[in-house]
Amino acid sequence: MTETPMWQPNELQAANSNMGRFMAEVTQRWAVEVPDYAALHRWSVDHREDFWTTIWDFCGVRAAARGKPALRNGDAMPGAEWFPEARLNFAENLLRGEGREAAIVFWGEERIKRTLSHDDLRAEVSRLQQALRASGVGVGDRVAGFLPNLPETVIAMLATASLGAVWSSCSPDFGIQGVLDRFGQIEPKVLFVADGYFYGGKEFDCLDKVRGITAQLPGLKHLVVVPYMRPKPPLDDLPVAVLWDDFQTPHAADEIEYTRVPFNSPLYIMYSSGTTGAPKCIVHGVGGTILQHLKEHQLHADVRPGDRVFFFTTCGWMMWNWLVSGLASRATILLFDGLPAHPDGNILFDFAQAEGATHFGTSAKWLDSIAKAGIAPIESHDLSKLRVLLSTGSPLSPQGFDYVYDKIKGDVHLASICGGTDIVSCFMGGVPILPVWRGEIQAPGLGMRVEVFDETGQATATGQGELVCSAPFPSMPIGFWNDDDGSRYHAAYFDVYPNVWRHGDWVSFTEHGGMVVYGRSDATLNPGGVRIGTAEIYRQVEQLEEVLEGLVIGQQWESDTRIVLFVILREGFILDDDLIKRIRDKIRTGASPRHLPALVLQVSDIPRTVNGKITELAVTDVIHGRAVKNREALANPEALELYKDMPELAD
Repeated sequence: MTETPMWQPNELQAANSNMGRFMAEVTQRWAVEVPDYAALHRWSVDHREDFWTTIWDFCGVRAAARGKPALRNGDAMPGAEWFPEARLNFAENLLRGEGREAAIVFWGEERIKRTLSHDDLRAEVSRLQQALRASGVGVGDRVAGFLPNLPETVIAMLATASLGAVWSSCSPDFGIQGVLDRFGQIEPKVLFVADGYFYGGKEFDCLDKVRGITAQLPGLKHLVVVPYMRPKPPLDDLPVAVLWDDFQTPHAADEIEYTRVPFNSPLYIMYSSGTTGAPKCIVHGVGGTILQHLKEHQLHADVRPGDRVFFFTTCGWMMWNWLVSGLASRATILLFDGLPAHPDGNILFDFAQAEGATHFGTSAKWLDSIAKAGIAPIESHDLSKLRVLLSTGSPLSPQGFDYVYDKIKGDVHLASICGGTDIVSCFMGGVPILPVWRGEIQAPGLGMRVEVFDETGQATATGQGELVCSAPFPSMPIGFWNDDDGSRYHAAYFDVYPNVWRHGDWVSFTEHGGMVVYGRSDATLNPGGVRIGTAEIYRQVEQLEEVLEGLVIGQQWESDTRIVLFVILREGFILDDDLIKRIRDKIRTGASPRHLPALVLQVSDIPRTVNGKITELAVTDVIHGRAVKNREALANPEALELYKDMPELAD
């Protein structure tokens, strides 16, 4: 552990941050002493009603009414009701920017660039809202998007939300069955699609997939096609299809009529990965989403009016929903669609430089990949406006921290964050008034009573264990779709520890009050009865120049579990005895002898979900001869064949 932090704000930076101003507000309003973040966090979880009411006011939530109380049935998990008398609209809270300043800047790889001002965005949402209303869309109806990360995707979501309807999306790299596994459950009334998309400089037509999807969505009233790959895509054999512009033609921009709904009304339907069965349809509420995102953006990421916020994401990942909420802080959101490695691995930094990004978000895996590619933006790009770099998707290794500060920007606030689709937000993340320590997430988020439970179900301050949240928070799902008695929702999070949210991550606290994530708790290894997080092994293996990526599973073996490590190597390298020895030595010295794999095997591909996450459980099923329940959840299901009947794994 390093003796000094990698970054630390000075006193003026801390005081002038939104977090610093919020601490002053809490002190004045509630007459409490919160001299540091630890004290503020304790107050936020011990006085949840006061805390979330203050967030509401500090961040300027727009609503017809807030009402009282702030929390009803506050000890029930699930079952707590936040702001039960409130009436508000999600889109109204996002469409608060005005004028000709940019609301959205879009790059489609290197070939398409567009900008929409706040006034442009409001006009587009107005026209589309009227078209949706004329099509019969109202409160509670579902509208879906099978779309790239386009400005039209944001417009369609906002128009849907303005009517009190429910938005759901996935990205166009999903297969037909993967889309139907999701949208088939929620029966959208209107579906937005693009004619195609660009990826790695190549064109991918979507319309054949769209034909297959719409043929099995019998309740679909309208199919709205966004021309992206070509100006006039053919709509042959697409019943109820209409082009984007034609759908809106009868309607002129006007003042938007916002339908204000109760706090816990459905806003988004999002999906679990689906690697262990049909994807769960997770329903998130209007009020909880906006309140939690405002808190995370303004306090934890220090987003301010006029900032330019970028996150590399697709519309099938919750970070798209998180990014779009940046509009509620009167920031400009920067959208990128395509392959970030095309044409030379620098395009995201080209985007950040050209558009003056103040916030840059991406996955830990992508940071690792560009580090291995030798990309050094600190030498090639002007990132002087960049204040915050966010990383999520998987744990960012200590070496990833080194790379950010050595090769991207030396004075940036590196905010490693951790949460998930399940809460459309974070349990822990960045804190702009705290130092950044190598390899650590800075702290639990305000209002989140995060604890670590050991194997006996007791809270531990020093050991590794399950990440739990032991008190309700506003962005808990309002339920699962078609789960009337709540049994599936309860089983997903509350079946292990009654009245406590079990998230499924294996974590520990640090001496600085931060946290380290070791991997998914359901993917932890248990050789000889010792629990090991897979991320601990990845952190060591992927430091080696020869190794592009690794995948670790536990194989049942002689009444125990043995660790098996699969590796993809760089072109030109082979897995010989010398490299295996160096891999094992690296794991032994960097982690411990308990982490040593019994076998190290070379593969040419690793299966991953459409969101880019490796699927340890699917490979575990394959090598044990079990069926993989939902191959459609994978971006490359053919990779599973590489692991079937491997002679090295035979008994």
